[in-house]
Amino acid sequence: MTSVTGLLVLGYILELLRRQQLREKYAAIWLAIGLVVAPLGFMPHVLDPVARALGIASGVSLVLFVGFVLVLLVSLHLSWETSRLEAETRTLAEDVALIRAHLVQQGGYPSTSLRTEESGAAIEAQVKP
Repeated sequence: MTSVTGLLVLGYILELLRRQQLREKYAAIWLAIGLVVAPLGFMPHVLDPVARALGIASGVSLVLFVGFVLVLLVSLHLSWETSRLEAETRTLAEDVALIRAHLVQQGGYPSTSLRTEESGAAIEAQVKP
């Protein structure tokens, strides 16, 4: 079952790449993981000697532990990426607000349209801490 799941995941990753819904930097990591997991499903006892050498009861337990650590690392990376993107979005919103204010001062931006006032209020609400 593990090997079939690994092959399905590999196929899904390739499909996401083909549709350009997954960036290459993430796809390389997931493809590497899939290429390691799929053969282990066909030969589940390959890791037993490695697990015993590390003091772990079985290869399956080792795979479970490594998978858990991998999920934690992916979660940490995604949290870091989200924080970085939030900061970048805030900076961009502030830049747009400053440019818009400058254009309104110079008379090069229509400040009287309802749409401008609504979007300006939305940006100001985002910019304020």
